[in-house]
Amino acid sequence: MKKRISANGILSAVSIVLIIAGCMSVGPDYVKPDTKAPDQWHSKVKDGLVSGSDSLQTMAAWWSTLKDPMLTDLINRAVANNLDVKEARARIREARARRNIRQAGQYPSITAEGSAIKSRTSGTNGTSSERDLYSMGFDAGWEWDLFGGVRRSIESAEADMDAGRESLHQTMVSLLAEVALNYVETRTFQARIDVARANLRSQEETYQIVDSKYQAGLSNELSVQQALYNLSSIQSQIPTLETGLEQAKNRLAVLLGLMPGKLHKELEVHGQIPVTPVTLAVGIPADTLRQRPDVRRAERLLAAQTARIGTAKADLYPKIRLGGSIGLESLSAGDLFNDATRIWHLGPSISWPIFDAGAIRNNITVQTELQEQALYQYESAVMTALEEVENNLTAFVNEQIRRQALIEADQAARKAVMLAEYQYKAGLVDFSIVLEAQRSSSSFQDSLAQSEGAVIINLIRLYKSLGGGWTAFTSENTSHSE
Repeated sequence: MKKRISANGILSAVSIVLIIAGCMSVGPDYVKPDTKAPDQWHSKVKDGLVSGSDSLQTMAAWWSTLKDPMLTDLINRAVANNLDVKEARARIREARARRNIRQAGQYPSITAEGSAIKSRTSGTNGTSSERDLYSMGFDAGWEWDLFGGVRRSIESAEADMDAGRESLHQTMVSLLAEVALNYVETRTFQARIDVARANLRSQEETYQIVDSKYQAGLSNELSVQQALYNLSSIQSQIPTLETGLEQAKNRLAVLLGLMPGKLHKELEVHGQIPVTPVTLAVGIPADTLRQRPDVRRAERLLAAQTARIGTAKADLYPKIRLGGSIGLESLSAGDLFNDATRIWHLGPSISWPIFDAGAIRNNITVQTELQEQALYQYESAVMTALEEVENNLTAFVNEQIRRQALIEADQAARKAVMLAEYQYKAGLVDFSIVLEAQRSSSSFQDSLAQSEGAVIINLIRLYKSLGGGWTAFTSENTSHSE
């Protein structure tokens, strides 16, 4: 005896299956790793560094703390024109398009077709006949995402797109730091050239005095040669410094999307090395991990790879596809929409892999191992971020200590030169004492100029390691990448 199933019963059963299928997605659900960051930095926060809660506000536009209008202008131009930034924005648009392709898999596909065929048939008795056939129709298909394979693929594409955004942010962080570093190097080379040229003038004066005395028989040739090699030694430093200055300017131009040499006129006048801000809020390690784009990107790549495990597992289960077509056929083009034969079909199809020699399960293993690798890469990014900040905190503090020592050494050396010159003129010391004092003073002045630049360079590297800068351009990034 057969039981009759009502239409309402069928619809109810289908609805239940659809609801269950809509909630089902095979594979692991992503859970963000619980990263345990230290409560405080290991390096001592001192000499202008504070663990203030306003560190994120400071990081947003850290270059403004250096109070250099030209640097701010160069940074804004670099953000607008740098080629690496443009490439990163293009990659975001690519990732968005890939996400949209995955989303298209949730919807039916419809294809329109049409044809016009002329055929000729020849008989054995020499007769033949011709026939025309015109047809048009629509084919439609929809794959039922019963086990969530498509949904997982969309999930991974979304995470990949987020990772692309973080790549752009990381490019921005690096760009801002590189512009500032090369600008400070430019000013440092200019300061060192100024020091060298001032010392060169002083040595030229000393050489002229000693040579005049020698010509008058009041000095010996040894003093002349000593003054000459001091003069030549300083003279030899200037070409090397000018080479470094040229390279820094060219690098700045390229960072701004310009040809090498295009910034030389703007930077022709020697400017001051930017001044260190009085205080710098560095926050706590947890702030850095939330701020650093490379850590954020690694976390998004882990999420994407977790979703790919579900996509691979969905291949173990059956795929159900609903397909259908509707069309018209006629022997005459004029009758295609009037007396044409109407044809249609509608029905589901199912496919289920029975034997594939373990290919699907091995692919699941591949995706699972890739997820584990992504987890290690995330953990490595966390540790690298903390390491960079610790190193830069130490470098910044210690360079300030070194600069202070060089300031004192420079002051003492200048005083020693004055005393040596006075005592030499009074006939109390040999000329070699004067030359040694001048040589030491010149060396300390150059080292101090380098240290002034190194303090700011270490500060910029600290800002970079803290992940600063990209939030100031977030809205601009969005507008360029949409």
